[in-house]
Amino acid sequence: MFENELQQLGLSEKEAKVYLASLELGSTSVLEISKKAGLKRPTTYYAIEELIKKGLMSSFEKGKKRCFSAESPERLLSLIIVRRRKVAVLEEDLQRVLPELNNIFNLAGERPKVRFFEGREGIKTIQEDILKSKFNSIEEIVPLDESYKIFPPSSKDHRHEMRKKAKKISVKMIYSSKKGEILPGEEDSIERRFVPPGKFPFSAEINVYGNKTAIVTYKGKLIGIIVESEEIANTLRVIFNLAWKAVKIS
Repeated sequence: MFENELQQLGLSEKEAKVYLASLELGSTSVLEISKKAGLKRPTTYYAIEELIKKGLMSSFEKGKKRCFSAESPERLLSLIIVRRRKVAVLEEDLQRVLPELNNIFNLAGERPKVRFFEGREGIKTIQEDILKSKFNSIEEIVPLDESYKIFPPSSKDHRHEMRKKAKKISVKMIYSSKKGEILPGEEDSIERRFVPPGKFPFSAEINVYGNKTAIVTYKGKLIGIIVESEEIANTLRVIFNLAWKAVKIS
């Protein structure tokens, strides 16, 4: 009884048991208090020492025997005062460091969500994400020869499905191939521009769609990532458009 209330004031479970036992027994020995509290004698003695520090118990000599007694419950109010002071100090410390913490938070800004994929099946997952995502335009940089080695063209592949989706969105592609300009410059709403691989030897595919950017490396280990970040997607879209204009001029 009352143990929970005492613990809420800052006493440990054992301190609460010892204080209540002492309150009921009056002035008595550690042995009697330990029996009443249901605790071992060393544990009881340690709890008493802590309660004495808190001003909730006191000790005195009775003959050759040391006795202990609980102080008035009114002393419990001092625990609340102490806790209020501690909270005030903590609040003051927090107010001092809060501006710096906010600066760190603001500098971090939006944290991009990044997903990693490996192998052919992993890259298929990226292709599926592009097909199922909602966006108004997609900008692509594709090393066509490397892409065809891993995913040979077929009437049922992701490219076929992408052409269906392209009827509703804008698609711009910059591609390279040792075979030259093997794709039509315009096809429905798809626009393509060719760059010679000897002059621009890129080997990774980049797709910018909505607030996402997908990157696939075809050389070495087949690895892909999807970065979900409006800022990164917009920045790469600007870079793509710069490259798009440069290809047109050349």
